[in-house]
Amino acid sequence: MKSDPENLANLIKKVKKWLIMSRWKKIQWCALSVVKLKNKIVYRRECILTIQKNMRMHLVKKKYGPKIKVISKIKSLQSQTESMKNILNQIKSDREQKIAQESLKSLVNHIDTTIGKIKSSSTINENQINQAYNDLFNACERDFRKIKSLLENQKNKEEQERLRRIQDELLRAQKLKEEDEKKKIADENLRKQKLEIETRRKAEESNFQNSNKISSADSEKKIKDEDRQKENQIAEQEKRDHDLALRLATEMGITDVEPIKSPSKSSSTSLTNIKGKYDLSKWKYAELRDAINTSCDLELLEACREEFHRRLKVYHAWKSKNKKQNNQSNLSNNERAPASVISVNENSYINNSISRKNKSSIVKNGINEQRYFKIPFSRPSDQHRDGEKKKGWWFSHFDGKWIARQMEIYDERPSVLLLAGVDDMRMCELSLEETGLAMKYGAEILESEFESVWNKNGGKKYLNDHFGQISSKYVLNLLQKKE
Repeated sequence: MKSDPENLANLIKKVKKWLIMSRWKKIQWCALSVVKLKNKIVYRRECILTIQKNMRMHLVKKKYGPKIKVISKIKSLQSQTESMKNILNQIKSDREQKIAQESLKSLVNHIDTTIGKIKSSSTINENQINQAYNDLFNACERDFRKIKSLLENQKNKEEQERLRRIQDELLRAQKLKEEDEKKKIADENLRKQKLEIETRRKAEESNFQNSNKISSADSEKKIKDEDRQKENQIAEQEKRDHDLALRLATEMGITDVEPIKSPSKSSSTSLTNIKGKYDLSKWKYAELRDAINTSCDLELLEACREEFHRRLKVYHAWKSKNKKQNNQSNLSNNERAPASVISVNENSYINNSISRKNKSSIVKNGINEQRYFKIPFSRPSDQHRDGEKKKGWWFSHFDGKWIARQMEIYDERPSVLLLAGVDDMRMCELSLEETGLAMKYGAEILESEFESVWNKNGGKKYLNDHFGQISSKYVLNLLQKKE
């Protein structure tokens, strides 16, 4: 280093520069630390001042807060005394007005005294302040009720009677108006329903008349059928002759004889086609009844009902035939329904055509149409009892095509209620089209009329007693809704 003075001088120069820079940095950091310390002292002083302010505020609030709140509530009671004065001015009786004024004046003085006591006292606590306010509030409410009762008692009795009379007249007029409107609406609905029933009756009557026009063609067809039957008889005779010829040929040893095709095959195939999708001819009565009560297949249900009522018709026809053979004509099969209903079934070929035309009207949107009828009725066994002919009314409820409920109403004997699924043997076995009720003028009635007569004669109890045997789904749903 002594041999190189220039490098030594540069090195010394750099050291001096570094010493100066380090000293300046120390001075800067020292100044910055002093400033931070000063700011921290100022911040802590402010925090202490904030704590002192909040503590003083808390102490003052704790000391004067309840007083301020109660005084503001008491001043609201003072505003209520002004309204009490306005009510007091409406009292006409001088004596009652004077008593009320003295009571109100004492209440105002009590309020002022309480406010002054709360402001001046330094030892009063919060419970005492609240108790004072509650006393003032109760006194104010008591005086207000008293003044109000005086004002109500002041009303003129004659004026009250007049007002009540006017109100009664208004209420009576309003009630009459509402009753008239309800009656008009009910009459209009009834008129519409009866008009709809009459329109439907006329349409079905026109269908019936059209079917009568076709009856001439049917009669010609019947003649042709008779001719065909004669031809069949001739063919049968020829077949017997042919069989005899075959037998003779066999005895004589001749084997070259052409066989004749039996006509029974074609008749059996046609019979199978007539039976349709379901062959229910071998079903028992219990199986048919269970299927009607439990099946959800609409086609099977309709087929079961058709088969069930077909068997009923056959049974009643057989029963009627046996009675005629035994000379017991005094008991007629018409006891299940009026004679006018049973007689319509004689024109079966007409009824079949009507049923095909009206099938769509019986079922709407997958739901059977409900129709109700009422016609005069008298049992043949009761026609001349006690020297006079006794008449009653025959009610029927058709669920779609078949009868669901039936009533026989008499004046001098108990009513007869019949239900499908319970009293099938005693009910009308004919379909709606076969009865011809839809074409009788004035026979169809509203559902409300039928239900009122049904319930009046104990129909609801009868339904409840045989709930598990009811075959009509509509009657079951109706009974469940009422419950």
